Amino acid sequence: MTDPRRHPANGRVAALRLQGKVEAATFVEGTTRRVVVPVADLLREPGGARDRQLLLGDAVAIYEEREGWAFAEAEKDGYTGYVRADQLSDVPAPTHRVTARATHLYRSPDFKTRELAALSHGALLTVTGQEGRFAATSQGFVPSVHLSPVEEMGQDPVDVAEVFLGTPYLWGGNTSYGIDCSGLVQMACLACGIECPGDSDMQEAELGQALPEDAPLQRGDLLFWKTHVAWVANRDTLLHANANSMATSFEPLEAAVNRIEAQGDGPVTSRKRLGEF
Repeated sequence: MTDPRRHPANGRVAALRLQGKVEAATFVEGTTRRVVVPVADLLREPGGARDRQLLLGDAVAIYEEREGWAFAEAEKDGYTGYVRADQLSDVPAPTHRVTARATHLYRSPDFKTRELAALSHGALLTVTGQEGRFAATSQGFVPSVHLSPVEEMGQDPVDVAEVFLGTPYLWGGNTSYGIDCSGLVQMACLACGIECPGDSDMQEAELGQALPEDAPLQRGDLLFWKTHVAWVANRDTLLHANANSMATSFEPLEAAVNRIEAQGDGPVTSRKRLGEF
């Protein structure tokens, strides 16, 4: 059965690459646009439940605009859903990424001025110049110390995940203002140049190599449950966005495994290793 989360077809329209594979009234190539707000929800249907989130600068392919909604596919992971059309526009490719936990966008290059918006770790910006300690963009000014060139990748995804410590748990969240378990894994992987899908079931199927049950765990391994995923921070500690603490937090590994099974979510379903970093 085709997974609608990564299958850009809704009956009225479908991606051109799906012609001959699905039924649709129209097949189109898709038009590339980027997110122009700090955070955009990617919804299951117009006005419906949130599946994931897109950040400023994220690229999408738009296959249809209808009644203020864009039927779109995220470039970073192929996740498909509906985004408000007014949150997308044709803008230059980004040059820099927010690598701090969060930052602010200012009207002028002065931290004493009132901020225009808050930006999450992972937001993408097109820097056009430098004024003192601030990077200039078409949207405003951002402290340069909070940015890195987009081509500079992190080396340790757990280091990136630790940036989100204390972030409130949010179902479908992908930002430093709210994040869920698979969002934490995806944000950390993408920051290190590791391709990563959006949901934990996809991640379990596609990320890394399976480990034998008796293999010692190491930093950067992933533990999966039926509906959950966690980073191994060290052989005795997990780092995960979890509804128990309602935040991204460390938790003793054995205690977490026992707690999750006791609350009815079952045992660990797989242990995966991404590789050395």
